[in-house]
Amino acid sequence: MDEVRSPENLEELTDRIAQLQQTLPKRLRQCADYILQNTHEIAFSTVAEISERANVQPSAVMRFCQVIGFGGYTDMQKLVRQTIQPKMPDYNERIQNLRESGDDSPTAILAEFVEAGRKSLEQLSATVNEASLEQAVETLAQAQLIHVVGMRRAYPVASYLSYAFEKLHIPSVLHGGGGRLTHAEAMREGDALVAITFAPYSPETIALADEAVSRGLPVILMSDTPSLPIKGTSLVPLIVSEIDFGAFRSLSATLSLAISLAVATGARRSQ
Repeated sequence: MDEVRSPENLEELTDRIAQLQQTLPKRLRQCADYILQNTHEIAFSTVAEISERANVQPSAVMRFCQVIGFGGYTDMQKLVRQTIQPKMPDYNERIQNLRESGDDSPTAILAEFVEAGRKSLEQLSATVNEASLEQAVETLAQAQLIHVVGMRRAYPVASYLSYAFEKLHIPSVLHGGGGRLTHAEAMREGDALVAITFAPYSPETIALADEAVSRGLPVILMSDTPSLPIKGTSLVPLIVSEIDFGAFRSLSATLSLAISLAVATGARRSQ
């Protein structure tokens, strides 16, 4: 029997499931029915969570993945994560759009970013989860060493947060991606991780956060959507979104949340 080629995109995945759906045994058909209706949940859910929602055993989900051509659940999850990432226009396209709209003068651009920043800060003030913020501060105040990671757009926030911790005499280390080294081995019991990532999410940041969660270390995750890319009982989410201008997003609210986290942690540790 020829080996079944795995689907290469979300459309192929749903087509494959639809073709096989009526030929599958009962439990695998339950998997198919649920996944067809809730495909995007695969990106951020574990096998156990999907099996519970589909009312089947985890082994049935794993078998389902193999039947439709994947080596396992993680392969299907990787495909879904890659496919559902929102496509943002590249920077040349964004600049061209500004020119075409007549909003490309320096003063107009500044005014728009000031307004976007104001709205972002107001939104943060109104929507911040006070319980999560309190839990995050208490967690960091108790940590022996605070690890900080954030790549690409999140890197300025991670760097600034690490700088603030240093000035407040809070032991911390900033993780980078140089040489593709993660330095995950530096995390020890009693430490905590602050991970900062925005959709479509940095794989390096997610990998380090997943590693910390697997070890039972507390993870403070700053992100822009409640559909978090990782799960775990040691996870403390801090959701912050930015109003964009011309598909460009500033970091006004995120930086404000970061410095608030650092200062509150410093005050708590001094007690």
